[in-house]
Amino acid sequence: MIELTKPRLIVVDIEGTTTSITFVKEFLFPYVITNINDYLRKNWNDGSLQEDVDLLRKQSLVDLESGSSDVPVIGTEDQSNREAVIQSVVDNVLWQMSADRKITALKQFQGKMWRFGYQCGDIKGHVYSDVPKAITKWTQELGIKLCIYSSGSVLAQKLIFGHSVCGDLTHLIDNYFDTTIGPKVESLSYTKIAETCGLNPEDIVFITDAAKEAFAAKEAGITAILSIREGTETLSDDTFRQFPTITSFDEITFK
Repeated sequence: MIELTKPRLIVVDIEGTTTSITFVKEFLFPYVITNINDYLRKNWNDGSLQEDVDLLRKQSLVDLESGSSDVPVIGTEDQSNREAVIQSVVDNVLWQMSADRKITALKQFQGKMWRFGYQCGDIKGHVYSDVPKAITKWTQELGIKLCIYSSGSVLAQKLIFGHSVCGDLTHLIDNYFDTTIGPKVESLSYTKIAETCGLNPEDIVFITDAAKEAFAAKEAGITAILSIREGTETLSDDTFRQFPTITSFDEITFK
């Protein structure tokens, strides 16, 4: 158990913190790989999808200009090449996923695909069993605001908590942040979150499974807690000395 001064805001990561790493890596990612062809063909004329494709296309050109000679470049569609363009989108998305990239263009596309899966009933968002009870207590009983900060898009975050195995939890969440506010391993991102929420860094607690993120938050003046769940990274002795650790949200108390 750890006891902290009650903060005004708790910011939580998703993978390895509220949600199993295996859910993302063994279910959400494979869902994209398995269903991308069908998704593109069913929704190709949708304006929202075309915006996502255009963002991916621009990113593919940036990657090419940056020296990534193996990047599958997404072509521009005309009356005769739709199938070729669709295949280039498939190739590009799978290429990016194989490199575990966390750029906005990919995350936005994945988020839209997952929304399609949630709406079809194919996906239910995983959350650890201790999470709903804890965040309900924090927000409803203690009056602490709760935000999410994940490398997954804001849309993907809302889908996990809005269609979770424990029901809709979004009414407990005050705000969502993704990489559009900045990389999770840079302290400036946490400063921006504090500014966006109108709070001083010392009024915030951040819970994550990633040591680099904890160090970045600490550099910004935020109290960081490391979550140790099945499959999370092995922490060094120095990291253990610098941060409190938990294996369940139930282990956190406030004074």
